[in-house]
Amino acid sequence: MPVGRQASEPAGVTSRVWPSGGQHLWPSGGSSSVQSHARGHLVYAATGVLTVHTDRGTSVVPANRIAWTPAGSTHRHRAHGDTDMRVVFLAPSLAGRLPDRPAVFLATGLAREVVLALSGPHHHGGTEPGYSRSARARLLRVLVDELREAQEQPLYLPEPRDDRLRAMARVLTETPEDNSSMAELGRTIGAGSRTLSRLMRNELGMTFYEWRTQLRIHHALVLLAEGHDITHTAHACGWANPSGFIAAFTHLIGSTPGRYRAGRHGAADSS
Repeated sequence: MPVGRQASEPAGVTSRVWPSGGQHLWPSGGSSSVQSHARGHLVYAATGVLTVHTDRGTSVVPANRIAWTPAGSTHRHRAHGDTDMRVVFLAPSLAGRLPDRPAVFLATGLAREVVLALSGPHHHGGTEPGYSRSARARLLRVLVDELREAQEQPLYLPEPRDDRLRAMARVLTETPEDNSSMAELGRTIGAGSRTLSRLMRNELGMTFYEWRTQLRIHHALVLLAEGHDITHTAHACGWANPSGFIAAFTHLIGSTPGRYRAGRHGAADSS
């Protein structure tokens, strides 16, 4: 990454970086160091799937979404499947128009093309993409306008603060196929279902069903990126049959898992 605190670049990563952003080609399973930046930045996976981990939660970034990480947020990236990661940094004047927390947005066709143009390999002297400063400023304004108009996507999973919710999150993350009820999980971790419901509502702003479904879809995106078929993915994520998985996936992602896995998952599928 071009700005901020970081360790040396992980082995196997090919990068083109400059002050305004850049491109990182990650092998499947590649992970960045823990880092933070003085400016907020957007990341987009032109191919593959990214997860962005912060101390506030995890964002999953398939190829029809753009993730936002505010300035100063400690974070790391991980690639699932061979991943072409694009990065665009924003000046404070533009960053102030986006949320002050991590978020995931729909990548409209225009937003996607702007990110690719600003982070592509066509650059002068290896320092910046081939646009004048004023042209880049105009493109960045268009990009932020597109994101503000796009619906924020439910692909950001907040990190629980309460120890009881953290314990339940560990169980659900390690065994997403587990169909235990909230009451059954509560007995395992020593908390009542009424208490857990209140904590989830207050801390996470969602129900147990919504939380577990999002967590499972996160896991499904990773499995699909790693080449697993739909039936295996459905069962590994807790669905008894593929049809229920397909319905939940389509509702959350805006594309069937079959179309997504085949690569036909651009913004047009998510409108």
